[in-house]
Amino acid sequence: MKTKLLFISLLLAATSSLFAQDATETLKFKEKVHDFGQIKEEGGKVTTTFEFTNTSKKPITLTNVTASCGCTTPEWTKEPVAPKKKGFLNVTYNPAGRPGNFTKSITVKFTEAGNETAQVAILNIKGEVIPKPKAEQ
Repeated sequence: MKTKLLFISLLLAATSSLFAQDATETLKFKEKVHDFGQIKEEGGKVTTTFEFTNTSKKPITLTNVTASCGCTTPEWTKEPVAPKKKGFLNVTYNPAGRPGNFTKSITVKFTEAGNETAQVAILNIKGEVIPKPKAEQ
């Protein structure tokens, strides 16, 4: 029984990596992980831009972009992106009340023209929030 479970787990892992590879070949991101480094909690929100190129032969539409928590807000190209053209995702992180290390994921769902099956790409932001100084009493 354990052997069957292990085999099924390995099969699922291999299959999911194939789908991720297909998505990577369709949307080529300049970077998939952005490290903000150390940011100050009182410094306010920070934003990075993930730029991508449509490497398929058909227009691509980003159908939905979601962040792993409410502290991260994505904005993205709403119009279809033609083959060999670029699009973007702006990702804003709010460090208020979140001192310490963080890693957040952004799930990008998109479709190719003529294909209703959504593909998925995963991006990440990370860094360390330096807590605001405690008020002197």
